[in-house]
Amino acid sequence: MLTRSTGATIVAALALSAGLALAAPAPKPTLNPKPQGAEVAFVSHIQQSLMAKYPTAAAAERAGYFRYTNEDSSGSISYANLHWTSSDWDHPSQLWYDVHGNLLGADYSRPYVAGKPPSIWGVLPGRWQYFEEHVHYIYRDSAGTLVYGHATSPHKFVAAGGSLANPQPGPLVKMGIVKSPSQVVRVFTFPALWDLIVWVKPNPNGAFAWMNPNVHPSANAAHSDM
Repeated sequence: MLTRSTGATIVAALALSAGLALAAPAPKPTLNPKPQGAEVAFVSHIQQSLMAKYPTAAAAERAGYFRYTNEDSSGSISYANLHWTSSDWDHPSQLWYDVHGNLLGADYSRPYVAGKPPSIWGVLPGRWQYFEEHVHYIYRDSAGTLVYGHATSPHKFVAAGGSLANPQPGPLVKMGIVKSPSQVVRVFTFPALWDLIVWVKPNPNGAFAWMNPNVHPSANAAHSDM
């Protein structure tokens, strides 16, 4: 989500260029976070459908999603499937879970076209956020522990000999992030996107709100949106 995807503001872009662990910046409250008009049917459908299809993180993994973030300030851990053009309501590009593996929400995405947020599914175009292109990686540290939630700028990755079309571990060694390619579990390009975040878990603040009072982040959650 909500780490969900990373990028979208100058602050986040600076963090990416430094290779920091990230959570997505909270969207500006320009729209009522509660579903409006046709959005009611959209939210009602996904709350039933996604909860039936992907109720747990294990179910998401069986469907081809994989974890790539730490728990963010909303209490969400993000899983992606690398299908960045969401074709319908039942196949989001990302799903988010709490630390116990319970489904919280989803991201839908479409390729970024400047000045043209998607106008689909009855969702107000202003709900969609722009996320900049970046490169995510997951690796094992010296103790063998999986490290999530890190990204770097595409410019640094390419400067180290990387390919955005076919990212490989080698450039991360050159950049000093890991000592050996064998430490890298996954590296992938997160393309420039229009991204829509929506809570599946009922949210009294509204399905499009940033935080959900029904979710209680753990003590290890990010303490900010950066």
